Amino acid sequence: MNRKTLSILLLLVMLFAFGLTACKPKAEPAAPAEEAAPAEEAAPTEEAAPAEEAAPAEEAAPAEEAAPAEEAPMAMGVNLNDLAGTTVTFWHVWGSGAPSEGMAAIVDEFNATNEWGITVEAVDQGRYGDVEDAMNAAIQSGDLPNIVVGYTNALAGWYNVGVIADLQPYVNDPTVGLTADEQADFYAGAFNAGVVGDARIGMPLSQSTNVIFYNQTWAKELGFDAPPANAAEFKEQACAAAEANANDDDPDNDGTGGLVLYTGASNVMSWIFAFGDDGLTEDGSAYDFTAPAVQDVATFLKDLWDSGCAFATESYPNPEFATRKALFTMSSTAGIPYQLAAFEESGVQDEWGFIPFVGPDGNQAVNAFGQYVAVVNTTPEQNLAAWLFLKYFTSPEVQAKWINASAYYPVRQSAGDLLKDYAAEHPQWLSGLDLLSLGHSEPTKASWSSVRRSVQDAFDAIIQGNAEDIPTILEELNNTAAELLAEVEG
Repeated sequence: MNRKTLSILLLLVMLFAFGLTACKPKAEPAAPAEEAAPAEEAAPTEEAAPAEEAAPAEEAAPAEEAAPAEEAPMAMGVNLNDLAGTTVTFWHVWGSGAPSEGMAAIVDEFNATNEWGITVEAVDQGRYGDVEDAMNAAIQSGDLPNIVVGYTNALAGWYNVGVIADLQPYVNDPTVGLTADEQADFYAGAFNAGVVGDARIGMPLSQSTNVIFYNQTWAKELGFDAPPANAAEFKEQACAAAEANANDDDPDNDGTGGLVLYTGASNVMSWIFAFGDDGLTEDGSAYDFTAPAVQDVATFLKDLWDSGCAFATESYPNPEFATRKALFTMSSTAGIPYQLAAFEESGVQDEWGFIPFVGPDGNQAVNAFGQYVAVVNTTPEQNLAAWLFLKYFTSPEVQAKWINASAYYPVRQSAGDLLKDYAAEHPQWLSGLDLLSLGHSEPTKASWSSVRRSVQDAFDAIIQGNAEDIPTILEELNNTAAELLAEVEG
């Protein structure tokens, strides 16, 4: 096929196609694809069930507000946590022998075990009179201890000038005080003797009595089967012992044998009690040392001395009693450890025990007293720390330890159950329990601390002087006592 023929054919095809298109009815505009059914709006994934709005994590339960820290324990207005590092100074009179060791052990244990971090420093001040002198000087200087031992009359004097704290609020404190049962466990006499008016000026650490130590074995060898029942029998036995020593082969014991006579107020008052008096007027408002019974005591002791049936020693008479240089000595029941040690050192195996003081008519008496301590007013923290130590010391368990070391008697009745072994091993101590019922107490007047020294001075003068001067010396003692009463108590 030539090129001309091919061109004509292509033209005819194009014309035919165009004709077909022109004859076709007009097509409706293509339905707009139904707007692509908006994918059902992608069923908003249940609005992606807004992840249930991601349940607001239950607002993260506010961590229970971190329970506020426990409030610090309080007592007497003091945060107990603030007691850590508090030091308490304790002035006492137990500086030698077993009592010293016992006191040190109790203090050390408290320091090592108390939960508050309190430290107690125990300082021996000598005898009671030395403590009073030191305390009076400290009041002037301001260099005071935190705890001080003393007779109740001395504590009363210091309380009157605002130096001593009233312990009753501490005793009743709901946090650190004593429960009703604990208070009832104290021997009432010992517990109440620390109260003056409405104030508790002292707490008893222990109690004791002033008695006569009696060598039973030697007395029997001298011909006496029983202790003296009255003052006349007392002189008879004392003089028999003195005569025995004067006539033996040992010149070193000449002038000994009867009663070791020390005219301290505790001894003098013991005899006054036995002779039926108490050194006070009938109404108790003033002192009276001119009463017939007091003059009888002075005459009795002077007669023992002048008859060679009483003698003095330079120190405590434990060695003399343990070596038959004394049939009688006057001492606190707390002297048991010292006396036992003296017998052990001497090697003498005599039996001995306690007897009461006796009067002309057979009246019996002992001088009863407690070992009282007071808290000195310093800072609230130190006052509270001092109280906590006293509470510890008067607990039954510590009481038992103290009695084992000191030979005192406990102030807590329940401590007795812990002392059965001690009582079995110390018959002298056990016998002293029976004498507690014969106890009389010295005057509780604040002035008594000063007056009791005058009592010793007066009876020293009586012993060393002439018998006819006794009324005059006692009259002078009465005047001095009245002056001291007016000076101290107004």
